[in-house]
Amino acid sequence: MITLRLSSADLGRVRFVTRPHPVGVAALASQSLRGAAAPGPLRHLLPACGLLPDFVTPYQGLDSVEAGLDAIRATPRRRVRADVARAYAHLPATPWRRRLADGDREAVELLASALGGWFDEALRPRWRELALGHRRWTDRAAREWARSGVDGVLSGLHPAIRWRAPVLEVDTWWNADLDGTGEGVLLAPCPFAGSRPRLLVARGRPALLVFPVAPPAVAGGGDALARLLGRTRAAVLCRLGEPGRHTTTALARAAGISLPSASEHAAALRAAGLLTSERAGGAVVHRLTPLGADLLGGGAG
Repeated sequence: MITLRLSSADLGRVRFVTRPHPVGVAALASQSLRGAAAPGPLRHLLPACGLLPDFVTPYQGLDSVEAGLDAIRATPRRRVRADVARAYAHLPATPWRRRLADGDREAVELLASALGGWFDEALRPRWRELALGHRRWTDRAAREWARSGVDGVLSGLHPAIRWRAPVLEVDTWWNADLDGTGEGVLLAPCPFAGSRPRLLVARGRPALLVFPVAPPAVAGGGDALARLLGRTRAAVLCRLGEPGRHTTTALARAAGISLPSASEHAAALRAAGLLTSERAGGAVVHRLTPLGADLLGGGAG
């Protein structure tokens, strides 16, 4: 059991992650789906259940698989050694586990490459459904927040999470009595979190609470969406449901259309309230709105 005492500063910064973390979810899925298909290196390097080394679920890398893998590769050796020592406490030693426990860069690269391959094999085909499921869950939680405030949200996250203000009790795989960081709490629903929630507390960062939720239904309305919007415009919208940074150039490339055409389709979808756009440096970045996410997931009911 972890008890986390939250300050008024923490409670003023409770929020949900904006979308699933590709590499973090891949690491969790390597445990959750291990009996089915998890690749050999992950079966060997990551525990079959319980604690994972904290650095494999980095705060950085929310935008893309590549960014998350780069964050893992950039983890300082001392951090790798500390995280692995804790997660490997009850695992038998093997040569590759010893190398990872020592922070060996080749072992870290093997782990990162295996996570990237596992994401492509197991999660990328369903990533749109996972992202839309996350959006629906957070939209419902936002409505609950509007009705009952932060107390109502924290009290209803999961049976293994209990809110006794100002203390959050989390029934997980390790025991600790911790203070909040003053940076708030990031709430991350995940269908691959396993049977228990997971909590990461690091100085100078918000506490990260990952907790199990039901997996989303598989959407099946792609053809209907194409009939409604037109095939090209539907392809642009579907692309926004996938991981990555969605610039106008990226949308054009994904849909096989010109840059002016992609800009025109994005403008039409924006006018319909299905996406938002903002300039970031020399590019325009597009994101789904809740209405766009609901439309993409319409086939799931």
